[in-house]
Amino acid sequence: MSPQHRATWPPRPALQRDPRDRTAWIAPTVATVLLAVLVPAAALLGGMSVMATDGCGNDCSRAMTTSLKLIYGTLFFGAFLTHGAWITAWALPWTRRWSVPRAWLAGLSLLPPVFVLTLVFTLPGS
Repeated sequence: MSPQHRATWPPRPALQRDPRDRTAWIAPTVATVLLAVLVPAAALLGGMSVMATDGCGNDCSRAMTTSLKLIYGTLFFGAFLTHGAWITAWALPWTRRWSVPRAWLAGLSLLPPVFVLTLVFTLPGS
């Protein structure tokens, strides 16, 4: 074989694969650390919000009962959203092509616990 034939061997593929993203772990790791703090706080404070409003009995305002329903609905259904987005952020391929969806999913996984904590800290008066 002549040297020019060796230079073309092995043939290059027409489509290069996306290079591996060395920073792919950052967004899911930040979400994991924040969720380790936010989820227990949201579950504890959201679960105890009914006890904090026990004093009004059956005479609770409509705004308070709506907030409590939102808290418990978000605790239940938001857990599926949080868990699914968090797992997907870790499971996406670690290439540059998936870096933006990975960051968005990591951020999306934080929304339900933050929403519950916001509702708990802004409960209306009885």
